[in-house]
Amino acid sequence: MPKAKKSGKRKKFDYTQDRKKLKKQTFKKYNPRIENTQIRNAWDDNKSTTRNLQEMGLAFDPNRTLPIAKKSLLGEDKVTKAPVGIVTKPYVVNQLQEEADRPEKDSKTLSSDLMEYAQYMMREHGDDFKAMARDEKNYYQDTPKQIKRKVIEYQRCHKEHYDAFVQALATPPPPVQ
Repeated sequence: MPKAKKSGKRKKFDYTQDRKKLKKQTFKKYNPRIENTQIRNAWDDNKSTTRNLQEMGLAFDPNRTLPIAKKSLLGEDKVTKAPVGIVTKPYVVNQLQEEADRPEKDSKTLSSDLMEYAQYMMREHGDDFKAMARDEKNYYQDTPKQIKRKVIEYQRCHKEHYDAFVQALATPPPPVQ
């Protein structure tokens, strides 16, 4: 019977392999970086993931934390008990709650070209989006709905600027003498 070719082969040390890099890769794989600062500061490397999260008052497995009542055919519904852990680090949940309650800042802005485009269209045509679509300055051949979306986006992103522009449109120009 033939033997497997590599079974009798002697193991040799691979000098081309970078041991330091290999160690870093395995460390990175088994100990991933925790992005959230509150959880990272409260984390204990000597404890398991489940235990760490349980001490912070967080859930590792939502199915065990919020069990669903199982319907039985015999009549009685069995409610499984969720494991109750002692929360020793409640400040983590409080910090996460505070962070979630903070309003998120809308950082979206429009380019100056798009703002000028919306202003030109509103100055020339007012609210008539069909006329805007037929305008010769509509280089990208936007449809009325696309132009309307751009004007609404301009209104949403630059509220003060838009309000000032509308006020300037509403006031009649001074008479020419």
